[in-house]
Amino acid sequence: MNLVSRPRRLRLNETIRTMVRENEVNAQDFIYPIFVTYGEGVVEPISSMPGVSRYSIDNLHLVLDELTELRIPAVILFGIPETKDEVGSGAYAEDGIVQQAVRYIKANYPKLVVITDVCLCEYTSHGHCGIIENGYVQNDPTVELLAKTAVSHARAGADMVAPSDMMDGRVGAIREALDEAGFPLVSIISYAAKFASGFYGPFREAAGSTPGFGDRKSYQMDPANGNEAMRENWEDINEGADMLIVKPALAFGDIMWRTKTETQMPVIAYNVSGEYSMIKAAAMNDWLDEKRVVIEALRGMKRAGADMIITYHAIDAAKWLAEGE
Repeated sequence: MNLVSRPRRLRLNETIRTMVRENEVNAQDFIYPIFVTYGEGVVEPISSMPGVSRYSIDNLHLVLDELTELRIPAVILFGIPETKDEVGSGAYAEDGIVQQAVRYIKANYPKLVVITDVCLCEYTSHGHCGIIENGYVQNDPTVELLAKTAVSHARAGADMVAPSDMMDGRVGAIREALDEAGFPLVSIISYAAKFASGFYGPFREAAGSTPGFGDRKSYQMDPANGNEAMRENWEDINEGADMLIVKPALAFGDIMWRTKTETQMPVIAYNVSGEYSMIKAAAMNDWLDEKRVVIEALRGMKRAGADMIITYHAIDAAKWLAEGE
């Protein structure tokens, strides 16, 4: 008897395809990025990121109510300061914009997990992620300010802090500072494998964090390297990281896969601004089916090893998934 393989039997209809689906996404996988700014009554659309806005604290409820209704469990906050200086003092000010936003969210949405981005680039007048001397970002002085920033976020009520600067040794310094300040239960989500990518352009408009000179290639990773990413992962694990971020997502599925399989740590894919915006732009020109492509991309991140996904698509994707996509 000549037996013929028929894999198509398991693709016969949507019910069967769903039954054998190996990877899936749902709203509980998402972390939604929010840009928070000073002022009152602010909902300021970001031109290069259609559907994404900056919010003043009094208008955060507009997005937080929707996230809660959709059962999206977490947000990551990025602050837009009123003023900037050479040392990014707004990042670690006790009354800084992120600190105020954390207090508001924890008071009004206590079940929502609040993650804070720990970096200086939005707050420095030069737009780099640290202290500049002789045109170079100084590592150790920057790490001291990052630790100070993380503690101020924890003091405001943050559940998790996420250092995104890529300075050497910052995870260990932050862990030590949090523990000494009485916050041993605040988790560290490390941007362990963060690459110097061209996909960050729209974010820099949103956060006002474009470098005033040069670029970030001396501290963010070379996109050509994979083994180096694994070394960065293990260094941050050994310093006390609780979770690892791979950023960007779409072009770095191999890094996600290796990070998950080699470390067995919780892995977060950061589906970054440029990835979001290029899909939005193509969809607005009717060049592709936005819903289909977004869900496909998010499922691909899960397939590559992501446990959670930071994505600007979160609200739309959660609605589509609830509709049975």
